[in-house]
Amino acid sequence: MSRCPRLSLLILLLLLANSVGRVGVAQKAIIGVLPESQHLEIRDPVKLPRAYLPPGEEPATVGENSPERTPEQISLDEAIRIALKNADVIRVLAGVVATNSGRTVFDPAIANTAVDRAQSRFDPTFDTRQDFLRNERPFAELAPLDPGRALFDATRNDLYDMTAGITKRSSTGAETSVRIDTDRSRISPVPGVLNPQSRPTLSMGALQPLLQGAGVDVNLVPVVLARIETDRSFFSLKDALQELVRGVISAYWQLVAARTNLWASQQQLTRSEFALRQADANLRVGRGDQAQASQSKLAYENFRAQLILTRAAVLDREAALRSILGLPPNSPNEFIPTTPPSTSRFDFDWPALVDLAEESRPDIIQLKLVLEADYQQLLQARNLAMPRLDASAIYRWNGLEGELVTTGEFVGSDFNQATDWRLGVDFSVPLGLRQGRANLRERQLLIARDRANLDQALLEVLQELAANLRDLESQYQQYEAFVRTRQAATENLRQQEAAYALRGELFVNLLLAISDWGNAVSNEAQAATQYNTDLATLERLSGTILEAHGIYFYEERYRSLGPLGILGPDRYYPQDMKPGPNRDRYLAGDRPSEESFDLQTPARVRDMRQRFRQRLKEREAERLKSPPPQPPAPEIERLPPTLDFPDTNSDD
Repeated sequence: MSRCPRLSLLILLLLLANSVGRVGVAQKAIIGVLPESQHLEIRDPVKLPRAYLPPGEEPATVGENSPERTPEQISLDEAIRIALKNADVIRVLAGVVATNSGRTVFDPAIANTAVDRAQSRFDPTFDTRQDFLRNERPFAELAPLDPGRALFDATRNDLYDMTAGITKRSSTGAETSVRIDTDRSRISPVPGVLNPQSRPTLSMGALQPLLQGAGVDVNLVPVVLARIETDRSFFSLKDALQELVRGVISAYWQLVAARTNLWASQQQLTRSEFALRQADANLRVGRGDQAQASQSKLAYENFRAQLILTRAAVLDREAALRSILGLPPNSPNEFIPTTPPSTSRFDFDWPALVDLAEESRPDIIQLKLVLEADYQQLLQARNLAMPRLDASAIYRWNGLEGELVTTGEFVGSDFNQATDWRLGVDFSVPLGLRQGRANLRERQLLIARDRANLDQALLEVLQELAANLRDLESQYQQYEAFVRTRQAATENLRQQEAAYALRGELFVNLLLAISDWGNAVSNEAQAATQYNTDLATLERLSGTILEAHGIYFYEERYRSLGPLGILGPDRYYPQDMKPGPNRDRYLAGDRPSEESFDLQTPARVRDMRQRFRQRLKEREAERLKSPPPQPPAPEIERLPPTLDFPDTNSDD
């Protein structure tokens, strides 16, 4: 057996053994076949590339060992500017954290690459092929001198074949081509006159659809759909960015409300501490009783527990603001908002607001783009429902050249001496056109469905705008009512503290006054901040929140090596769609935002504290001179004694 058949047989045996799984990994790798994956090969996570995660500072807590932080003032405009700077990934506010919206600034640029892919079908295509080959075909003949013996010989053909051509599709659907073919052959023994000889040909052809596939609009449908998809990606990014800005505004005002609530809780604790000290003093001088002191202590502990909750709420709201700004939660600086909330009443024009939302809302624009894409696909479906009718033409020039066998002279024919041409019309149609008609009917139904979805979305826009305007008016009315409530609560607190300090009135009245006053302060701040949040929500619902803050997109571009290489340096490609910085819109004060609610301790209360301290010293001095007689024990069951409460606060 010769060498080549043996090698072929060996390869065949290896392939058969591999098919039944009896060949090792090394043998399979040699013959180019990888083994089956019959078990899990999970890599150790330690071997994966490490991601950079900055540890930062220790997070702040309500504990006593929480690290001290440096106050850092921040206005609302600065907060929006920081969020836009860190907006490679668009975040949305979800409770006390911000989550990934699934949108990035790179999405429109990624979608825009589909436009070039769709246009590439109209790019000219160049192809070429070159073959070098040799054919030897053995033959046998009888020996001339001995007919009983056979002579073996072979016909040898050395061939060089080259073909090259350019094919171009136009927007009308026509496909044109220019092609050059040549083959040069040398045959031994010589069968003819020329050896070697060449047969060059030049052909030009064209194919123009007349029904299906004909027309500029039909052939440009993929390009239009790609551009529509790019528009949808851009407006989807814009929609997410609008929610980002609204989330920053909401988180900012929630932090302001939480800080105001914290101040109110601190004041409630201070006032309950004042009442507790007075109850303990009255008990020591025999003026009060144990029940009143216990009730004062219970109120103090309740207010202190509430203060812990409000401090935790401030830390949560600050963490939420940092999260949506794209900042780490642990920072040595404490955010101090300085933008005061707006308390001006909003006047609106309902018809203009509805028109603005219909024109500017990104989600409505996306539904319009979906409907526009449906009409493009309907145009394509109508064309595909037509029969196939194509006109074709081809013209070819044929040549022949080579060396004369007798003299070795190089000769050739005239290039126009032998030509081919063809004109034809091709027609084909599926009987019934069932598939084309089904696709056409599907597109018509999709248009009806997407139009209904657009109408429903517009109806939902009206409902959202109406609900937001109701909330705006409600919040503003509540704000004005809470302003009056706070004034009444402040006056009531003055009177109840004075009555309790001077005449020993019921402590429950003072407790209710303290609670009502703190709740009034918190409710006023909550209504004002929620009113400002609703104003931002109105701009979000009308689709103008970015323009209202002076935020626009700009396209960062980089030079990419295109088809022309260094010959086309002016070809640029979009990289991302980052928003530009916002312009200043809000007031940037030099004091914390919560101070805009006139956070001051009532003057009469401060005066009463001073007088109370003076009278307390006088009574204590009189008690030391002549201790008053102890009152007789009541005939009822005594209550358990109060717990010792350490006095950890100063007299200031």
